[in-house]
Amino acid sequence: MSLDLQLSGKTAIVTGGSAGIGLAIAKALYSEGVNVAIAARNPERLEQAVSTIESLPSSGATIISISADLSQAEGVEKVVSTALEQLGQIDIVINNAGSARAGAFIDLGDDAFLDAWNLKLLGYIRLVRAILPHLQSRRDGRIVNIIGGAGRTPRPSFLPGGTTNAALLNFTRGISKELAQHNIRINAISPGLTATERAESLAQQNAQSQGVSVEEVKAESLKAIPLGKIVKPEEIAALALSLFCHFPE
Repeated sequence: MSLDLQLSGKTAIVTGGSAGIGLAIAKALYSEGVNVAIAARNPERLEQAVSTIESLPSSGATIISISADLSQAEGVEKVVSTALEQLGQIDIVINNAGSARAGAFIDLGDDAFLDAWNLKLLGYIRLVRAILPHLQSRRDGRIVNIIGGAGRTPRPSFLPGGTTNAALLNFTRGISKELAQHNIRINAISPGLTATERAESLAQQNAQSQGVSVEEVKAESLKAIPLGKIVKPEEIAALALSLFCHFPE
């Protein structure tokens, strides 16, 4: 469903765009007439995502997929160079790719932290750095970092993800004034528990580490949510699009 935000003709990169929040944002942007490049590691999942997006009512926009490992600097460079080559310009960047293991701290080795930091923390930072010269030359751009709520409310069973998200909040706030000098806006969205495959995987990991059922983990998580319900990816997508309401012509 289009909100008619007058974004037709704009171009976006969405990382982690093959599922969950990333896919929901990619679909919402496409429906607004935005040309979208979705990036993720799994080519098959990307192909399925493209088919899903192309099945939406036609908006005249283009959707492409880029298979890349965003935990590696060369993967980030591939995403930016491919998107610019095939779509011509970039107006919007949605940093969303990332995963981290859940579990008791004593059971998590250095690799659990390094994997999370390399993919999400450095992945976001590298993508901003890689796209910045292009956005600066055009003196315009919008960047949205999807940063989980554990960055503000740490959980003992999710420290690799929590430390990653806390660092990204610091980075986003720290870089915002420098980017503003070039008319580039950067914002963070910190979703709570969201109905995605990723949330299901984390629930299973937490259940295993705590020796309880997945249902018990989910019930405990819901207790901490004032509204008592899990957010849908489409709700996060609508929030992201609201940040582009005043995009200049």
